[in-house]
Amino acid sequence: MELTILILLLPLLSFLTLGIGGKWMTHRTAGLIGTVVLGTVAVLSYFTALQYFTAPRLADGTFATLMPYNMKWLSFTSTLSIDLGILLDPISVMMLIVISTVSLMVHIYSFSYMKGEQGFQRYYAFLSLFTMSMLGLVVATNIFQMYLFWELVGVSSYLLIGFYYTKPSAVAASKKAFIVTRFADLGFLIGILIYGYYTGTYTFHPDEVSLLTGGAAMVPLALGLMFIGGAGKSAMFPLHIWLPDAMEGPTPVSALIHAATMVVAGVYLVARMFPLFIDYAPDTLHIVAYVGAFTAFFAASIACVQSDIKRVLAFSTISQIGFMMVALGVCTSADPHEGGLGYMAGMFHLFTHAMFKALLFLGAGSIIHAVHSNEMSAMGGLRKYMPITHITFLIACLAIAGIPPFSGFFSKDEILAACFEFNPVMGWIMAVIAGMTAFYMFRLYYGIFWGKENKELHAKHTPHESPLAMTFPLMFLAVITCVSGFIPFGKFVSSNGHAYEIHIDLIVAITSVVIAVISIGIATYMYKGSKQPIADSLGKRFSKLWTAAYHRFYIDEIYQFITHRIIFGCISRPIAWFDHNVVDGFFNFLAWGTNTTSDEIRGLQSGQIQQYAYVFLLGALGLILILLL
Repeated sequence: MELTILILLLPLLSFLTLGIGGKWMTHRTAGLIGTVVLGTVAVLSYFTALQYFTAPRLADGTFATLMPYNMKWLSFTSTLSIDLGILLDPISVMMLIVISTVSLMVHIYSFSYMKGEQGFQRYYAFLSLFTMSMLGLVVATNIFQMYLFWELVGVSSYLLIGFYYTKPSAVAASKKAFIVTRFADLGFLIGILIYGYYTGTYTFHPDEVSLLTGGAAMVPLALGLMFIGGAGKSAMFPLHIWLPDAMEGPTPVSALIHAATMVVAGVYLVARMFPLFIDYAPDTLHIVAYVGAFTAFFAASIACVQSDIKRVLAFSTISQIGFMMVALGVCTSADPHEGGLGYMAGMFHLFTHAMFKALLFLGAGSIIHAVHSNEMSAMGGLRKYMPITHITFLIACLAIAGIPPFSGFFSKDEILAACFEFNPVMGWIMAVIAGMTAFYMFRLYYGIFWGKENKELHAKHTPHESPLAMTFPLMFLAVITCVSGFIPFGKFVSSNGHAYEIHIDLIVAITSVVIAVISIGIATYMYKGSKQPIADSLGKRFSKLWTAAYHRFYIDEIYQFITHRIIFGCISRPIAWFDHNVVDGFFNFLAWGTNTTSDEIRGLQSGQIQQYAYVFLLGALGLILILLL
């Protein structure tokens, strides 16, 4: 575990090398440097995980929390300081595997997908920075160190989303992502400051004495503000608006952002602070669950009508992150046997979702690479042209729909079991949303691979299977998606180190599978054929609802109205007028008065001694008269 520092240093060196010297390198050299470095990081991450999970456990059967590196950076008081180091515990080690695996697949995939792109070296430099930032975030030893890497993730995502900087929509999307998440991060920062002030530490486990002497009363507020930052990063309603537009970046970037890194940062934050949530802010944790549930339903509703395949997957990501938040929020105990099942379920779903969502996005990139369009109308019938992409995409769709034996079934079943344990109403709500997931994913699947073929477009450009550099990551992730559900996840990653044997709740499992199969059947009936009369009829009958969902229920327009009409128009403009006319006018008046007075009296400083003596004499006589009178 002494080599864990290289997990951060290697991608940082890759970023500096490619960023500074990339313009003198060929595309092949730059791509190889970035990919080999990430391959090495992945090997080191696997080695670290193997060492950690095979090491002897503590006396109570839990895994030890290790800090192979830790140094004091800033000291404020005798107790309050900021350290920099590396923290290894079950969830941070799990995240090392997730991030390094998905990032490596994206690096390999991009070698072919981004071939010939202007700025190829810059792209790989940004990938290295992004990966280093996320790795640093998950191994942070304290909340302030996490915040530093949190902001680095925001900067690097801004650079990657706006990679096509000559494209106005990409520039707008990158700015939108940066601004929205910055507003959320303000809440995160204030929460950190409150947390540090009242607990006397920035560590994840404050001293109980400081909590009992008054800090505990402020912990719910601090954690609630921190969750605002997590909600922004993980695109929870109403801070979700940046994520669909982030599709303007290269498709491999979408896979990296959506699958394993930026959008799960908020989930990881809640999981990292989970013991404090449970002990001191259970009501705040339940708010997390309600926000997650509404977000999951809201995003799934929009995904059901989108025609751009990347936007379908974007709203799918928002919905699935909602599932993870719900899983964490429905916990009533740190012990998985006593109401803490959701913690393990949320982390399990984070792991499985990372793999099959990366597979879906990279599959979408393969499809776009073949037809040169994001719209489903340009696709249809692609199964005969792209057999590998077709099979791997189908595996991912079955996984996210919750069909056994694919990984998504096991992790989503645990979430639904936790929800039913918390509240039957919450359980049924999430089961219905899971059914919606199966419906919109197979609507997407049939629209791409079975729908009416666009022969006119395909005649101009015949679709084709992607090269090996792109299909290998698809096959690799598909294999993981098939087998990762059988990993005894609860033994490794569970709340407060309490081991939990993943089990199948037959009633919940049968219910969820029946709902998923019915949803897939409805999607098959409506979308498998070359014509879609039922879908068209429903679209016309509920045209207003369909239009509202297609336009994301006009949330972006509401933001535009609030910012441009109310904030800029009704609030900022009068303030600007006051500032320009009253404040600036007052100081301009002072300047004018000073200049005018100076012009009038500057003759007094003529340099003539006779004049000075004359004025001095008159002044002296005047003072004498005043004293006499």
